Amino acid sequence: MKKKYTLLALILLIISCETVNKNEFAIVIHGGAGTILKENMSNELETAYKNKMKEALDAGYYILKTSGTSIDAVEAAIKILEDSELFNAGRGSVLSNNEEVEMDASIMTGHNLNAGAISGIKHIKNPISLARKVMEESEHVFLSGKGAEDFAVSKGFETIENNSFITERRLNSVRNAKKRDSIQDNKFGTVGCVALDKFGNITSGTSTGGMTNKKWNRIGDVPIIGAGTYANNNTCGISSTGWGEYFIRNVVAYDISSQIDYLKIDINQAAKNTLKKVKDLGGSGGVIGIDKNGNVMMDFNTKGMYRGYIKSDGEIKIEIYQ
Repeated sequence: MKKKYTLLALILLIISCETVNKNEFAIVIHGGAGTILKENMSNELETAYKNKMKEALDAGYYILKTSGTSIDAVEAAIKILEDSELFNAGRGSVLSNNEEVEMDASIMTGHNLNAGAISGIKHIKNPISLARKVMEESEHVFLSGKGAEDFAVSKGFETIENNSFITERRLNSVRNAKKRDSIQDNKFGTVGCVALDKFGNITSGTSTGGMTNKKWNRIGDVPIIGAGTYANNNTCGISSTGWGEYFIRNVVAYDISSQIDYLKIDINQAAKNTLKKVKDLGGSGGVIGIDKNGNVMMDFNTKGMYRGYIKSDGEIKIEIYQ
């Protein structure tokens, strides 16, 4: 009889492990939302966007598949997007009114609610890596401007000239915006990533160059924890992209998590509810996320959003248009 109970206990343990493993891992990214229309996109440019998103997803997916952490996966994916001229982050950042690049980024881990954020960065190649360093090696959450860069240097980061971030396309864009005296771009190229690893830990990260022709060191939602980025293992991880002022006012990322927590609704419905609040105030944009069970969400209220995911079973989707 004792042997039967032992065998039964072993079977139950195996079933339990299989159940846990079903909640394996997933990664989702965005490269910005806005007026993105197929008729305005050449086949070559569309392919370039999709290939770069695939490269970022593959980098994060490999880390997750080989039992790496969601933190490493998120950083790796975002660095690839930051290094590309295609997206409004890092190398492809838009320019401010004084024709400089001013970058923001944040990252948050769901197992301990630790977070790091930086804003107004002008000389650090990969802002997401600096945000992670703030999270892991400082007693603070949010550093800005020269102080953030001094911290970076103290931690061994190399600084580079601001003009090394500037591309001809972004320079033309800001000069055209200045002629129109406009700061509102028709595209929001913020990049972001959310990952769930095999250990059940969720990490979210977001990085941006902000808004074309911005003045007075304007800062959007990206580095504000709860607005542009949020992660909690008990609910979900969220990364936002859109008109930052409206995402701040609606505390978008945290609002989605809170609905899952308090209302017990699914991540897709929570995202729709929050984006409706943003739209009702006059804002637009999108969100990506993964809940604690590995369900992936990609929602937006614009004409398009660069987005994609890979799940643990190998299912992959990369899309641009509505």
